[in-house]
Amino acid sequence: MKYIALLTVAVLAQGEVVHSSLSTYLESKTFTNSKQKSDGKIIGVGADLHHNASSFKFAYEYGDTNTYQPPLKEDLKTQKLFLRYMYDINDKLAINVNYLKVLSDNIVVTDGGAAYGLGLTYKPMKNAGINFTQFYTRYDDFNVYQSDLSLAYIMKIQEVKVKLSVDTKYINLDIKNPTRFTNNAQNDYLTTGFKMHAHYSRYHAGGGFYMGKRVFGIMQDGFKIQHHAMEFDRTYFGGVGVNISDFVLRMQYIYQRATELPMNNQNVEVSNVRLLLNYKL
Repeated sequence: MKYIALLTVAVLAQGEVVHSSLSTYLESKTFTNSKQKSDGKIIGVGADLHHNASSFKFAYEYGDTNTYQPPLKEDLKTQKLFLRYMYDINDKLAINVNYLKVLSDNIVVTDGGAAYGLGLTYKPMKNAGINFTQFYTRYDDFNVYQSDLSLAYIMKIQEVKVKLSVDTKYINLDIKNPTRFTNNAQNDYLTTGFKMHAHYSRYHAGGGFYMGKRVFGIMQDGFKIQHHAMEFDRTYFGGVGVNISDFVLRMQYIYQRATELPMNNQNVEVSNVRLLLNYKL
């Protein structure tokens, strides 16, 4: 946590920060039909800092998951770091650079893995944008290449502001050292997500879903990395929120179905409930 605080101070020291925020979130996870995990929790803290044409976002995440012993020898403890820098070249073009790091994982071979992303956003009009980001994830036994193409459109229906988006991900695995961890994985995956977010007065709500299989994917614009050997084939999510003074309180529910690849255990259901709190600086 010390170096995260230093990063925050360094960015703030560069000048006045506008329309920025601090955030924290708590997530509860429940696994059904899993042969490895039962339930767990995730705690995260982060910030989204803006200055002139630059924006810097980061998050630190700690996870604690109860496991079945055997087959596993101990409960799962993870730490992850997410960083993203964006720069507006002009009103139509922007670039983004991402860095993700599995700081620690006491169970799986992807411990210490790191991902890098480079992307470009083009806005042909004020209320529409296209982003392409290429990710490269490096693990000891394999690499992952992920190409993300996202399209977003914002419209207003009377007093309601609505954002619609489509997100397509192509994932390619480069196996350097075949192991049981990846033996049942495919070489290529393609998945597409549809999202909607509506905002009215102090209230907002949203939801969406992903179709198609994926594994070892990077999600949420580079702020989630799925580094365990779980092949997801469906995802549904929804949430509501409210603005209270300088705070934004949100609750989300996420349902996913997956196959645990090492033992080819199918129909594993993962239910997540997230509570998020943002404070506007």
